[in-house]
Amino acid sequence: MLVGVFSAYRATGADLPFGDPLPYHGVAMEGYFWRFTDVAAGRVVVALIGVNQAADGKWATLGLAMHPGGLLHEAAWPVADADADRLGATAGEAFHGRQGRVEVNLGPDARLDVHLQDEVLWPRSRPFGGSSIFQTVPGLNQYWHPHILGATVRGTATIDGQEFSLDGATAYAEKNWGRGGFPPSWWWGQAQGFEREDACVAFAGGEIVAGRLHTNVTAVVVRLGEKIIRIGDPIVSPVKADVTNTSWSLRGRGPVWGIEIEGEAPLADAHLLPVPLPAERRNVPGALEHLGGRMRVVLRRRGRIVWTGESALAGLEHGGRDLAEAEAARRAGTRRVL
Repeated sequence: MLVGVFSAYRATGADLPFGDPLPYHGVAMEGYFWRFTDVAAGRVVVALIGVNQAADGKWATLGLAMHPGGLLHEAAWPVADADADRLGATAGEAFHGRQGRVEVNLGPDARLDVHLQDEVLWPRSRPFGGSSIFQTVPGLNQYWHPHILGATVRGTATIDGQEFSLDGATAYAEKNWGRGGFPPSWWWGQAQGFEREDACVAFAGGEIVAGRLHTNVTAVVVRLGEKIIRIGDPIVSPVKADVTNTSWSLRGRGPVWGIEIEGEAPLADAHLLPVPLPAERRNVPGALEHLGGRMRVVLRRRGRIVWTGESALAGLEHGGRDLAEAEAARRAGTRRVL
């Protein structure tokens, strides 16, 4: 009986303290995202799969994108599946993502095959993941968990006929999921490629809705070597975010740690990423994402600066169906979607 109760609880999207957010929950949309940063080549590649629930079964939102070049391959794939015991998501022969390996085959001009080694994982000793205590609240429209905060990449990618090695790149990976797909609006960022090679920064925020609960929440995670810091508890360490389509400004402070993040990128360089309408089995423009933006970070401990960093290969996103569709309309006839 307890197993059935626990399964029903996870099916709302929630996880108990010290629970594992990586297995599939079974909500309307469960997204898996990997980002590979090759500092030496000045290149970023992202691979994503969203496993979506429709009345007649699961289908997938797939994407493979690269910076520089503004290249994006996307697809609505008719079949999909995900692992309820561990990290894993598939879409037929088009996408296989699991711990330590990602394979994408969206055609001869959109392929990826990489292995991840020496992964720096989210500490299982912590009671909560990226969503903090909100991970225990059933039925939210969005949960977020960054589970790989660094790894060494071995493998290759082929995009638009250009095959290149990703050997030596560094990796980041996260999950996001929710009962209705995506929230009305959200903001996100992630960067490696700092002068300090063992640094990784990620943030995510948006409108959180569940019943009568309606609030904006932003969380920031910083990895420096073996130390992983999370700032963004709404009461103890709130983060304020001021975001536009071209700028991201975050300020957060708690009893010990404080964070300042400034991001910027020109609108013309943004990819229009798809987001799913799960019940309708189709994708729509939903997010403006820059793969090669600029991010500056200041981390403080008890008011004293302990680290500053800047990356020119930051991912910066501003999401919301209305803003993405407006930008898609503005670009009509000028942008290539592959």
